[in-house]
Amino acid sequence: MHLASLVEMVESGFDERVLLGSVAEPVTGAQFGQLVRAGASTLPGYTSLVYAGENHPLLPVALFSAAWAGIPFVPVNYRLEDAHLISLINRQPGALVLADEHTAARLGGIKEPVQLFDEWLANLPAEAPASEPPFDDDEVAVVLYTSGTTSEPKAALLRHRHLMAYLLGTVEFGGAGDDEAVLVSVPPYHVAGVANMLSNTFSGRRLVYLRHFDPATWLGTVRTEGVTHAMVVPTMLARIVEALDGAEAGVASLRSLSYGGSKVSERVLTTALLAFPTTGFVNAYGLTETASTIAVLGPDDHRAAISSDDPAVKRRLSSAGQVLPTIEVEIRDDMEQPVAAGETGMIYLRGEQISGEYASGSVLDADGWFCTRDRGSLDSEGYLFIEGRADDTIIRGGENIAPAEIETVLLAHPAVQEACVVGIPDDVWGQRIVSAVVLRVGQSVDEEALRDYVRHELRGSKTPDTIVFRDSLPHTDTGKMLRRVVLTELTQSLS
Repeated sequence: MHLASLVEMVESGFDERVLLGSVAEPVTGAQFGQLVRAGASTLPGYTSLVYAGENHPLLPVALFSAAWAGIPFVPVNYRLEDAHLISLINRQPGALVLADEHTAARLGGIKEPVQLFDEWLANLPAEAPASEPPFDDDEVAVVLYTSGTTSEPKAALLRHRHLMAYLLGTVEFGGAGDDEAVLVSVPPYHVAGVANMLSNTFSGRRLVYLRHFDPATWLGTVRTEGVTHAMVVPTMLARIVEALDGAEAGVASLRSLSYGGSKVSERVLTTALLAFPTTGFVNAYGLTETASTIAVLGPDDHRAAISSDDPAVKRRLSSAGQVLPTIEVEIRDDMEQPVAAGETGMIYLRGEQISGEYASGSVLDADGWFCTRDRGSLDSEGYLFIEGRADDTIIRGGENIAPAEIETVLLAHPAVQEACVVGIPDDVWGQRIVSAVVLRVGQSVDEEALRDYVRHELRGSKTPDTIVFRDSLPHTDTGKMLRRVVLTELTQSLS
């Protein structure tokens, strides 16, 4: 199926239901369809539609207009510094670029035409000419640039069939009640932003967009808009918990709160579960190359983990949950052979929604398997545990050590707010373990006390050789630790 088919489904199934906008400025399914057809009528002659800007109440109109016109939608990270942003946009020759006012002012160096998104919307024809979408589900629907935490961003290609396979395998068409609303605060260039847009349109849930994330604004919007569902990245969740400062959130309408995109500390998650006692928490694990979610830890799993005395059940709070039934998963060793439950290896995935394709070509193997480059394990009940990127593995004295395991222990210490563990070159051991740590406001602990804490929980070989304290650590704006930046800084300062 093709994403443009969703427009026709929405027009017929949700013609009078509000699908976009605030309570004060609603857009119905019928109005949405008209906007999309009008938007598509402005796109003949363009090779793609680039979106360079913050979240916008009518953002889905841009994506579906591109789909109807048969060209890719390409949301780019408007928060990049100017040269990098312009470089990404210039990788889309023949595009129409839609931008917010602030970002448009920074795009003097691009080769393609730029229009303000609000002006493009305001100038759409009242009556779009009749047209039929291409309905070729093998065409590229969305191009997303990977976050580039370990290398330069790559252009990941998501075809219509990948995205529709995700929707048809995980979402019930029209499954949302007409009173439901979702608050989207993840940026439009993140795969979760695209997935939220598609899945909630498909289910018939009203999309409410937060232009800029702020904990107080997020909480206030949930209350004033009667938000029932929301998705945040871990950095946002930590800021919300910090802003509540031990109080309950007081958001009676919020039924489901999903999080994902990077690792969240168990301390933050446990505190959040207490702050939102009537809200179901969902951890969603996926990659840009997998067209979003491939594993889910549901609300029952969260509550069971924090209330259980069984260590195996409690441990699942740190898992990515169980893999979707539409996805095949294998954990493989260095010889690419499957390993037993509980053993660590490389995570491989296969399924209709798995793209595994970049502008430079596909990385799927001959049997359609995608190597995620994440290391992890499956427990006996099929819960998936992510240990981190394979490139992050520290090899100390011939032993493979996952930084995430050490970071989990450090983050459990009551004084630690953030931790990043890396391996820097060492003449004797090959690599030595160094951790950069940010302490919580008002807390203090010295290096030796922290090293003793880790040694008590893990073997001595996994205890950091050095712990340095920092005021902050670098992240992407979606919360992923910029490990390569930390590694470079620590290698230069400690070598």
